[in-house]
Amino acid sequence: MEKILAVDPGRDKCGVAVLDADGNIILHRVIATGELESCIRALCDEEAPDRLVIGDGTTSRGAKERLHAALPEMSVETVDEYRTTDEARLLYWELNPPSGIKRLLPVTMLTPPCPVDDLAAVVLGRRFLARK
Repeated sequence: MEKILAVDPGRDKCGVAVLDADGNIILHRVIATGELESCIRALCDEEAPDRLVIGDGTTSRGAKERLHAALPEMSVETVDEYRTTDEARLLYWELNPPSGIKRLLPVTMLTPPCPVDDLAAVVLGRRFLARK
């Protein structure tokens, strides 16, 4: 079964996620940008993804070059990053439904209690799969 390794690159932190061919989440995490190459290399060894995708935002050029240097055998494809953070926030609440009084509010009014860069990577991976 095909696996996608998706990266949401950032200046200080990056989101990484591994998805199956149906877009189901296998794993997701937020890492320090300085750990990008070692983390991606380890995930490639552990999960054996078929594709590596990366968001096309501000810091993507440098991250893509670093990934090419670290994993020359892996092609890196870019995906439109427009509004992925907004989608990632909605995905956070889908995966972690609000409880108590918060469940009465629209999730668009709520702020997740943690960074959602990893879920932005999930969104990127799903966008890649949708355009195939």
